[in-house]
Amino acid sequence: MQPFRQGDKVEIYRKSDDENWEDYMEEYIGFHGVVTDPDTVINDPQALVRVTLDGTGGTHRFPQDCLRKLEQTQV
Repeated sequence: MQPFRQGDKVEIYRKSDDENWEDYMEEYIGFHGVVTDPDTVINDPQALVRVTLDGTGGTHRFPQDCLRKLEQTQV
């Protein structure tokens, strides 16, 4: 798994197994967003990644195991 970097487009694609996962986060499964504050620890389920979600105006910290990078499209 490659590290998440600021500006990466990601999807919250599943419920996390991490203890930091909160029930309210389930409503964001399937949402896309942009990494605004990656953690420096790679592949550590305890390291949370800050994501600004498209269409919600909200920013949340998600465990890495529920995120996957989306293809970067070039215009």
